[in-house]
Amino acid sequence: MTTNIPSSSKLARRDFLKISSATSAVFSFGFYVPAKATAANKAPATPEHLNAWIEIYPNEQVVIRYARVEMGQGSSTSAPMIVAEELDCDWKQVRIEYATAEDNLKTKRSFGDMASVGSRTIKNSQEYLRNAGAGARAMLVTAAAQSWGISESECVTSQGYVIHKPSQKKLSYGSLCAHAAKLEAPKTVVLKDPKDWKIIGQSIKRREIPDIVVGKIRYAIDTQLPGMLYAAVAACPVFNGTVKSFDASRVQNRRGIVKVLNLGDFVAVVADSWWRAKEALKEIPIEWETGEGAKLSTASIQNYLKEGLQQPQLAVARKNGDAIAVLDKSAKVLEAEYFTPYLAHATLEPIVCTVWIQGDSMDVWAASQSPEATLATAAATAGIDQSRVKVHPVQLGGGLGRKGAQDYTKQATLIAKAVEGKPVKMIWTREEDIQHDLYRPMSLIKLRASQKPNGDLDALHIRVSAPSIFASLLKMPLNNGVDGQAVASLNDHPYAVENCLVDYSQRNTNIPVGFWRSVGHSQNPFARECFIDELAHEVGQDPLAYRLQILPTSAVRDRAILTKIAEAASWDKPLPKGIFRGIAETEGYGSWTACVCEVSVNERSEVKIHRVVIGIDPGYAVNPDNIQAQLQGSVVHGLSAIFWGEMTIKEGRIEQSNFHDYRMMRLNEMPVVQTVIAPTGGFWGGVGEPTQAPLGPALVNAIFAATGKRIRSFPLKNHGFSLAKA
Repeated sequence: MTTNIPSSSKLARRDFLKISSATSAVFSFGFYVPAKATAANKAPATPEHLNAWIEIYPNEQVVIRYARVEMGQGSSTSAPMIVAEELDCDWKQVRIEYATAEDNLKTKRSFGDMASVGSRTIKNSQEYLRNAGAGARAMLVTAAAQSWGISESECVTSQGYVIHKPSQKKLSYGSLCAHAAKLEAPKTVVLKDPKDWKIIGQSIKRREIPDIVVGKIRYAIDTQLPGMLYAAVAACPVFNGTVKSFDASRVQNRRGIVKVLNLGDFVAVVADSWWRAKEALKEIPIEWETGEGAKLSTASIQNYLKEGLQQPQLAVARKNGDAIAVLDKSAKVLEAEYFTPYLAHATLEPIVCTVWIQGDSMDVWAASQSPEATLATAAATAGIDQSRVKVHPVQLGGGLGRKGAQDYTKQATLIAKAVEGKPVKMIWTREEDIQHDLYRPMSLIKLRASQKPNGDLDALHIRVSAPSIFASLLKMPLNNGVDGQAVASLNDHPYAVENCLVDYSQRNTNIPVGFWRSVGHSQNPFARECFIDELAHEVGQDPLAYRLQILPTSAVRDRAILTKIAEAASWDKPLPKGIFRGIAETEGYGSWTACVCEVSVNERSEVKIHRVVIGIDPGYAVNPDNIQAQLQGSVVHGLSAIFWGEMTIKEGRIEQSNFHDYRMMRLNEMPVVQTVIAPTGGFWGGVGEPTQAPLGPALVNAIFAATGKRIRSFPLKNHGFSLAKA
């Protein structure tokens, strides 16, 4: 197995296995599917023989498998920390290696779900990762007790040793691994009490960072193989269009050009270098069959969403009381519409996939957030049995949700089939990447509310009109006609209101939509938390005090994170003249987050962000240093979208094409970010996505406080605002 997660050993993986297999035993343990431990008389010869989370070598080195994808989120360090905690080993002795999709296939998914999506690596994996470590530790204790001829109850573990409490004798894990591997895996294990954790909760340096800094990490785009060919592709600029005709005569006899392919909905040029393939493709006249999709525009889609809001009866996402009746009788109703546009992912590493088909087997190197899906898609497209497909782990140069879908894997496999026997690396240009994305949905949200004399909510109606990711991308049936991401943070809002209705109008078009970082939480808290500010302003109340008033006492964590962030931002103290602030909070991915932004706005509508105070309660904080990085990264990513992010459509085509017209925030615009990590324990929440959710509304609420201008749509550039240098 080729791994991109750096080893603490100076030996290469292959050399280490050769030495280990000749001189020592190895203990392998897998707990996700309880079974006997792997026999441990020798080190496994090939990755296919591995089906375990943990390997312990006699030289005390511990190998912990990482079964997700590393794309900058840091979980390739955090997830093994959980295993190491329960194993009670010496973290300095730990080496981290990828598990592979073919390992998972062969062992009937002993590694579970391998996709890195939805901020769920820690949240969804922690239980079986802890069990894996604790189970291995129990087996080592049993081995030691048997060696000493004593009761297991007389033994404790610490830093890779089993210790006999009365005599203080100790045996290292390395000396016990051969014995332990012969034992039955325990059916039940005792997990550590959080108060006894020594690794979880510590700020530990991410293992892959040094290799990133020196350029040692190999990303998918770095894949190099003997005899490699390269492919550039062009898909129809109107989505769902097909190739009508093309003329390759002017390029097909050029030096280095191998093939020009018509593959139905895209054209590919295969050459001996990617530059030659790309330049040749630019000169091929292609006629496209665009169909009705060419009639679409941003304005027509907005009108389509508007019509969705006007439907008499929609799918109900939440209903308590009779909000419509109360609103109809209310003397005063506050009403607002909030709009968010399509957004592209524009990851630093564009779409790239290398496929090598050799007879009835194939190898794939893909920038994929879901190795299992890559394996299945490649196998199905090539007509090769899944057991004959290898997906090689590589680090991703960004994912943000785009690299979970497998459209690019299918493309690369189709190209490789046409030149079977040669590895082919397909790379999308930045233009292809931005104009053929799976976009964050455009959304229009209408909110109506009435208040009691003291400001309490009497009735609230939230109506969402947006495409459905689940119905259009995943082809999944919707529960009662509601897409959960389209209404996220709206149907589950924590505020006390006797009469509440949240309903949804599904408005799909041929513009493909997908999972963008935070998904529904990247747009819906903007509407929710800005509208809450509008309600607070309506009754002349402080935005923080009003939130605490309408949050029930049962919303313990919402109240706690709000209070914590307000304290960190010194909300109760006056700001310098000309500086204003806004606040927002929300729950998402099992965590609670809040944000305060402090801004000033000059006469040229330049917004200077003086400070962002942003925090999270994830329940348990595995690696605080990494959580801090996620919070800071959320601000970078979020501000780019808030100020400039917008994909517009003309004649069915995406108008933006590169970073000159799909702007990213620059280094000299980065504000001061103060992070607050406030774990309250008792649950495991996500980190990578929820921390972006409260940023937009907090910033816009601050801009309102500064200017009196209520902003109900993104990006801010469309309202004349720009971001001042920090």
